[in-house]
Amino acid sequence: MEFIIATRNVGKLKEFKRILEPMGFTVISQVDVAPGLEVEETGTTFAENAYLKAKGIYDLTGKAAIADDSGLCVDALEGRPGVYSARYGGAAATDEDRVQMLLSELGEVPEQERTARFISAICCILPNGQVLRTEGSCEGKIGYEPKGENGFGYDPVFMIGEKSLAEMSASEKDSISHRGQALRRFEEQLTSLLKLS
Repeated sequence: MEFIIATRNVGKLKEFKRILEPMGFTVISQVDVAPGLEVEETGTTFAENAYLKAKGIYDLTGKAAIADDSGLCVDALEGRPGVYSARYGGAAATDEDRVQMLLSELGEVPEQERTARFISAICCILPNGQVLRTEGSCEGKIGYEPKGENGFGYDPVFMIGEKSLAEMSASEKDSISHRGQALRRFEEQLTSLLKLS
């Protein structure tokens, strides 16, 4: 089955390919079919925004579309940046800017209070209009400085034990990440659905 991934985020697209292609799915980037599509993320939850993005691609192409809306929820910041993770610090902010803003906001918050989680909501709209939804989450803590060269976004400061997500190999990250969990649950849902049809 062929899926159009509703994202222009190169890092996110790589993860989708890494996880979905070994499952036997063909992954196509939004950039290849609808490069100019801008979907306004007006939802108040990750699930709502994932649906809006998938529906934007589905309405335009009529083909199976998958979208992920994900972000970082930090307990000491009352769940921020949350659904605004990609827009934290403004539209012009880089990943590095957002990481520095986060570290600045946390300031001298002690380690035991720097708990956080990544959440991923996946929404898939199949060619027949059927909607599949899954979620995954990954618990960790926010470190005091960026570490590692892999990953993207907040990965360099999201610590699981002594390692940041950006210090992990792709396979290590995929095995525990929020998006890896959500996509494995999606595979289970889709497999069950295809068996019934």
